[in-house]
Amino acid sequence: MLFSSCKNDVLPKPSSYLRLDYPIAEYAHFENKCPFTFEMNSKAIIKGEKDCGFTITYPKMKATIYLTYKPVNNDINKLLRDAQKLTFEHVIKADDILEQPYLNQQRKVYGMFYQVDGNAATNSQFYATDSTKHFLTASVYFYAKPNFDSIMPAASYIKNDMQHLMETLTWK
Repeated sequence: MLFSSCKNDVLPKPSSYLRLDYPIAEYAHFENKCPFTFEMNSKAIIKGEKDCGFTITYPKMKATIYLTYKPVNNDINKLLRDAQKLTFEHVIKADDILEQPYLNQQRKVYGMFYQVDGNAATNSQFYATDSTKHFLTASVYFYAKPNFDSIMPAASYIKNDMQHLMETLTWK
């Protein structure tokens, strides 16, 4: 008995995932009339808003970091509560919220970095303050339906940029 199997059937290729490669981040110093300076990704576009608030856009990733500055006028507790409330409003959609305290006593920058895992509207947020004069918050939003698996590479890239921004923040 002899069996032969020489068919030339065409089989479909297995589905694959899109591979997203982002350039290695190069940072540039940003300074203007506002009471703080920082380093930001040179590929991003920064636009000034009113009262020292800024938007930092990443057009290829369809994402924007919103920076909001507020002077501290004996209301640090209220500012801290508002910043924490903003983060924990995402707890409904979030799988987990990781808090990373930040302390730089030399530059007097103290704050908290939040990484929000899951299908929340924002994946990274932080606040930074000197606790007497300055208070800065930042959060990133994507212009896409929040599906964490799909935007994870871009969210991770921008999270690193936000951490670098926070770590290079200096008050004037």
